[in-house]
Amino acid sequence: MPTDSLPRVVLKPRRAAPFFNRHPWVFAGAVDRIEGSPEAGDIVDVHSSAGAFVARGLFNPASRIRVRLYAWQDGVSLDDDFWAERLREAIALRRKLFAGTPAERACRIVFSEGDGLSGVIIDRYGDYLTVQWTSRALAQRQAVFLEVLQEELQPKGIWLRTEKGIGEIEGLEIRDGLLSGEAPPRPLIVEEQGLSFAVDIVEGQKTGFFFDQRENRAAVARYASGANVLDTFCYTGGFGIAAAKLGGAARVTSVDSSAPALALAGRNAEMNGVQERMQFENANAFRKLEELKETQARFDLVILDPPKMARNQNGLEKALRGYFSLNRLAIDLLPPGGILATCSCSGLVTREDFEGMLQQTALQSKRRVQILEARLQAPDHPFTPACPETLYLKCYICRVL
Repeated sequence: MPTDSLPRVVLKPRRAAPFFNRHPWVFAGAVDRIEGSPEAGDIVDVHSSAGAFVARGLFNPASRIRVRLYAWQDGVSLDDDFWAERLREAIALRRKLFAGTPAERACRIVFSEGDGLSGVIIDRYGDYLTVQWTSRALAQRQAVFLEVLQEELQPKGIWLRTEKGIGEIEGLEIRDGLLSGEAPPRPLIVEEQGLSFAVDIVEGQKTGFFFDQRENRAAVARYASGANVLDTFCYTGGFGIAAAKLGGAARVTSVDSSAPALALAGRNAEMNGVQERMQFENANAFRKLEELKETQARFDLVILDPPKMARNQNGLEKALRGYFSLNRLAIDLLPPGGILATCSCSGLVTREDFEGMLQQTALQSKRRVQILEARLQAPDHPFTPACPETLYLKCYICRVL
């Protein structure tokens, strides 16, 4: 369709500012009217109420995000060449970041909005890739993505992972499965910071592993020398194994509610030669922390890395109460001078929110908390000021007195 005849999405008065500033999500509530008859996946132009061109994007009448924006210059064609170029830019960044290191073959290749490709996440696990679509409109262009991935990375196989509820959210009916090549081994092995991890990209959480905590795992390990460590929400053991192997922890107790994740964690401990110093418990982390408090257990280092606790604005207050409860329990397990490594992957929880929660925790526990390091997500998860939601991961390393 010629760009001068594209359908138009016209915004309500005084709703255009975020999109002029390059926020990529146009929610249905910002739309005044639609000129033309676009269908799901069609290219549309977004205009202000005064008629000014704002941006070009992809339309989805079934989604709360009615338009995802990709180009802010009039006349840019969102054709196959556009998507191919943007994908190659993302791949080139990872090559520059990790050239010649194990992370080049174990990283996030595309981080959705952070790479200007709102609606897709692509991870690399050695010779295999995972693709996760969160946009129906972008998923309709899957063929060009697969072609570029084959040309640039020559994977043995590409596996599709789906986000829970994506059919309801985006009207996108897809299932996990093989997109091309051969199915990945279960598990496969990736290297990180001199460590080896077994990963199940077919059934593991998200796409199988949390690359966003790569540098944070190594940072926390620096505080683990000779320590008795408690690693909650440990998943497949990333933080705890790093504490034992890289940091020299004397003992690590790792807790998670997922038996399959703990089975991989035990295998990972053996691969890294630290199984004698590690104990794994299949338990709810909240209840385990309460139990440890009742028995007056003490740890030199407590790690909190819970899953996302705020999925929408309505859940923010409840999430902050949950973070407060977790951190309050953790602080009671630390002697004076103990280390608390506490994380949040909830994008709706800002750094200010989280630091305020830590302050309230310190006041309630009558302890003094010093923030030694305030860390973010790894650089293969780039964030953009235009879309604050891309800055989601917070990792605070604190000394508790």
